[in-house]
Amino acid sequence: MGGMSPLLRRKEKKRPGERMVTLIGKPGCHLCDDAQEVIENVCAETGAQWEKKDISQDEELYRLHWEQIPVVLVDGEQHTFWRVNPDRLRRALGG
Repeated sequence: MGGMSPLLRRKEKKRPGERMVTLIGKPGCHLCDDAQEVIENVCAETGAQWEKKDISQDEELYRLHWEQIPVVLVDGEQHTFWRVNPDRLRRALGG
C-alpha cells in the first residue's frame, strides 16, 4: 500500500474539534452577520473552531472574494458563499 498513488489514498478524517471554519466578510454586511450566527451555532454544537477575517483589511482576500462575501472556508477550502446552510455545514464538519 506504500506505493499507492496519493490520489487514491484516503485522507484521515478530522474530528470536529480539529476543524477550522473561516468566515470572510466585512463590517456592515447583513449577510455576513447572518452567516456568523449560523457558524457560531454550528461550531458550538460540533466543537469546531472558527475565525473571522475582514476582507477590507486584506488585499488578497479582497481580490479573491469581493464578489462573493460572505465566504465560508472549512479547513482553508471554500465551502460556500452568500448564505450558509447549517445542515450542510454540520455535515462538512462531521457533526
